[in-house]
Amino acid sequence: MPGMVRWRSGTVAGVRRRWHGAVELDVTLGDGATLRALAYPFLVGEPAPGDRVLLNVGALVMGLGTGGYALVVALPDRLPADPPDDGTTREAGHLVKARYTPLQAILLGADEEASPHRATLADADDLAGMPVITADLHSALPAIVAGALAGRPGTRIAYLMTDGGALPAWFSRTLAGLRDVLVGTVTVGQAFGGDLEATNLHSGLLAARHALDAELTVVAQGPGNLGTGTRWGFSGVSVGEAVNAAVALGGRPVGSLRISAADPRPRHRGLSHHSVTAYGRVALAGADLVVPEGLDPGLAALVETALATLPPRHRVVRVATDGLDAALRAAPAPLSTMGRGLDADYAYFLAAAAAGRHGAALLTSG
Repeated sequence: MPGMVRWRSGTVAGVRRRWHGAVELDVTLGDGATLRALAYPFLVGEPAPGDRVLLNVGALVMGLGTGGYALVVALPDRLPADPPDDGTTREAGHLVKARYTPLQAILLGADEEASPHRATLADADDLAGMPVITADLHSALPAIVAGALAGRPGTRIAYLMTDGGALPAWFSRTLAGLRDVLVGTVTVGQAFGGDLEATNLHSGLLAARHALDAELTVVAQGPGNLGTGTRWGFSGVSVGEAVNAAVALGGRPVGSLRISAADPRPRHRGLSHHSVTAYGRVALAGADLVVPEGLDPGLAALVETALATLPPRHRVVRVATDGLDAALRAAPAPLSTMGRGLDADYAYFLAAAAAGRHGAALLTSG
């Protein structure tokens, strides 16, 4: 299948900005054109002005959701050094993420023998009732965190990043902004770059609870969302799988519903069809589905109509929203979903914050 990767070669003209795990560059191509590129120094080394870079520009050229970036594949004239080899390379970690791609990364799993958490996780099998808040989009994360901390300051919150969107956790500027308020990030499946690496949802949840000592964990895909506009063709089906995993391990799943009055696509207005499918068909166990009080009557009617189609195993929870506006406006990371900020898609962020408030309340009520 030719043309799957669109390659370019260029020269770093300057460094624009950086955040944890990523650096944004201006790159000049051979024809004199300049474009924005993103490099992950943990993978390719630290780029500097004058370096030649190989780029993957496919998603950029096609206008797909990469934030407008070309992606640096390599600094071919200045490759990073190999990691130290003390003769125990395999024993130090052999979880392979982005497997069998040219940039596969070999990492230390939280529960591997060489991990400092091995003894803790070797027989870990229970979340002991930990609330697990599930969300369709990465953009819900800061609002959920804001709502949880408003309801219970100091709550130890972990983020479990699934592999439905971006694979490197470093792509997320949101996550970089939350580093001071989260106890850590666990990247699972093919996702990588978290504070801890795990093989799947189940081992990731156990790592969050027992290795990070989280009281509450938020599960959502990384930035980006793959969807074809059909009932089943979207990466957010993993929300239902997260509910199943949480219940299997003795956790308490809380659904952050995707509610919007601003999305221009009818299938996402009211209660998104993503939430209807994930909770209605994929989640085989029950969850607390949170609806914020005080929605606009027209929007509330749409939401209620969709909720009525969901199976009775779920419990719909109405959550008061007093104080959540202030919490959202003081969120520790900027709020944006599909290019819309807080006031442009208020119900979306309010619903996420309400889910965070409810998850924190479970810790107080037991």
